[in-house]
Amino acid sequence: MDSVLKYMKNLSEVTSFHLSDYYGMEDMKPVYFCMFLIIYLTIVAENVALIVVVYREKTLHEPMYLLLCNLAVNGLYGSTALLPAVLSKLLSHSYEISLPLCQTQIYAIHTFAITEFTILAAMSYDRYVAICYPLPYHAIMSQRLVKLIVFTWLYPMLAFLIVFIFTLQLRFCERTIEKVYCLNYLLVKLACTDTSIINVVGLLSVVLYTIPQLIMIFYSYAHILRICLLSFSKSRLKALRTCTPHLLAIINYSIGCFFEIAQSRFNVSHLPYETKLFLSLYFLIFPSILNPAIYGLSIQVIRVRLFRLFSRKSRQVEMM
Repeated sequence: MDSVLKYMKNLSEVTSFHLSDYYGMEDMKPVYFCMFLIIYLTIVAENVALIVVVYREKTLHEPMYLLLCNLAVNGLYGSTALLPAVLSKLLSHSYEISLPLCQTQIYAIHTFAITEFTILAAMSYDRYVAICYPLPYHAIMSQRLVKLIVFTWLYPMLAFLIVFIFTLQLRFCERTIEKVYCLNYLLVKLACTDTSIINVVGLLSVVLYTIPQLIMIFYSYAHILRICLLSFSKSRLKALRTCTPHLLAIINYSIGCFFEIAQSRFNVSHLPYETKLFLSLYFLIFPSILNPAIYGLSIQVIRVRLFRLFSRKSRQVEMM
């Protein structure tokens, strides 16, 4: 009996976890390391370049572009929560992650995902005001922009904290996480105690994370569509052109969320390792890498400023 109690005590004192999905990279570690390094450097370069262009060009100090900068900052935040940790694991022979680091990664990844969706919802509101109320657009947005930006960051941080507090109180009996990073629901599955309350709170929190943003997006685009249907073809085309980058960003993010839900809720063991890894990482990598490209290629003023910035840099290098 004493030995059983001692065994149970040791199980409940788990302080690190094993990220088992790294074993699929064993035979091609250098290739995966180079691939993730290139991806991370690309994300940093794209998003920093976008922020610099908006910051330096006074004509871009508009609500839409300032919200776009927040989207870029969030892209840097989310990719930094994941990719440096992946790179460090690929350089080491241990696939362990400590409990504090796992919890930190969980908080960063989940708040990144919620913030991304919240910023996209705020950007839909910006497009709604710009198209439906073009004349008082600047007056309306100048009064609400700061509040909107503060909300897009504070709301996700506080909303996820409600669930995360429950997770912080758990004790764990198992150590294997079948991913290359930590997620809240995977950590909860390893708990020794009954997690039914946390599961209910987690389910309710998903509603809290998604429904307000979905209402804002659908409300905004319902009114935009109504205005487009009542407008002349030239005005309709212009309105749709201004919304295209934002719609592409929403679709890209939605695809990532669908992949994450599909591979986490359904049995995908029959899929090749590379496919499962792609599904697992899409929502953390591709929004951050594609959003700057989508806006940079779609919006002429950003495209021109980026070209001027890099051509100036290349001339300076040649002179040196």
